[in-house]
Amino acid sequence: MLSRIKDLAANLAPRLVEIRRHLHSHPELSGQEYQTAVYVAGVLSTCGLQVKENVGKVGVVGELPGQGDDPRMLAIRTDMDALPIQERTGLEFASRQPGIMHACGHDVHTTVGLGTAMVLSQLGEELPGRVRFLFQPAEEVAQGAGWMVKDGAMEGVSSILSVHVFPSIPAGVVGIRYGALTAAADDLEIRIMGESGHGARPHEAIDAIWIAAQVITTLQQAISRTQNPLHPVVLTIGQISGGRAPNVIADQVRLQGTVRSLHPETSRKLPEWIESIVAGVCQIYGARYEINYRRGVPAVQNDITLTQLVESAAEEAWGRDGIQIIQEPSLGAEDFSVYLQYAPGSMFRLGVGFRDRRNFSLHHPQFEVDETAITTGVVTLAYAAYKYWHQSQPLLRAANSKIE
Repeated sequence: MLSRIKDLAANLAPRLVEIRRHLHSHPELSGQEYQTAVYVAGVLSTCGLQVKENVGKVGVVGELPGQGDDPRMLAIRTDMDALPIQERTGLEFASRQPGIMHACGHDVHTTVGLGTAMVLSQLGEELPGRVRFLFQPAEEVAQGAGWMVKDGAMEGVSSILSVHVFPSIPAGVVGIRYGALTAAADDLEIRIMGESGHGARPHEAIDAIWIAAQVITTLQQAISRTQNPLHPVVLTIGQISGGRAPNVIADQVRLQGTVRSLHPETSRKLPEWIESIVAGVCQIYGARYEINYRRGVPAVQNDITLTQLVESAAEEAWGRDGIQIIQEPSLGAEDFSVYLQYAPGSMFRLGVGFRDRRNFSLHHPQFEVDETAITTGVVTLAYAAYKYWHQSQPLLRAANSKIE
């Protein structure tokens, strides 16, 4: 079966490159992926999938019915949105939309999803269960997954797989990560309220700027002394505003930042912990405070059984040299984690780096991909999907014994 999947993917390769270049030339921002969605729906329809549009506002769902009686459903999720970046690659198929670019590889993700649907649609008689393809909008603003779930995209789904390109991994190599892949990412806003006064008489005022500085310093110091160093937390204050004049002591300061963590229990306790620090500092100096802690997306926790499934599929397809075990998680965020609240899943890293020249990072205006990686992604996902029904029980037993 692997040989058949590889042959199908190889025959489709020119078409997949064509699809990717079309998507790259016509990027659309989060929540505005209208033409991308129409294009995706058209490709899925030609493959014989049951297509539903306007899921999660502008998302697309394509369902491939199985030929057996297995009640389980496997979902495969890819994202479609681009970034507000002016492209500087100089490619002949560079973005035609000023100030918008596929600088995070979502054009590749969408292409890999479509390619996987094309391959599996030609293996229909071999699949005992259903496969649901989710083409999601608005990943970059961490809202699209929630929109899709709200519209029922995860109803009946038993497991879910996904992929994200990675330029630091060379094309032809698949990155596998067990456990936490990305971090929980929350938004933090703190308002410090003091009392205004003349800059020459600070003792008659309550200096909100100085107190805000104490809050920032205390939070950073307290992380290293009160948080488990094996359960990392990153708190960054990225924006400060306050004050009205150079000689007037500020009575209000607004701090805005992001809070990242990997472990669910640590994440759960962070709002209370942050407030205790802020309250303590403000009480000492007679200030008041307000905190708005907004939950973002949780950490992506890759399921061990499904991660083993992807690793075994990749190893059979590309050999052990075609796999890179990722030792450390990323503190970036990914709303694939929202789907994992409804079903176990796993996301792998797809190497897209060139071996003979510099590779620019994600979100860089000169970010490029080695397009041979598209076939690697399609074969890995398609073969993992095939193996899902044929080897999930042995993998489950192996996973349980590994945990014990």
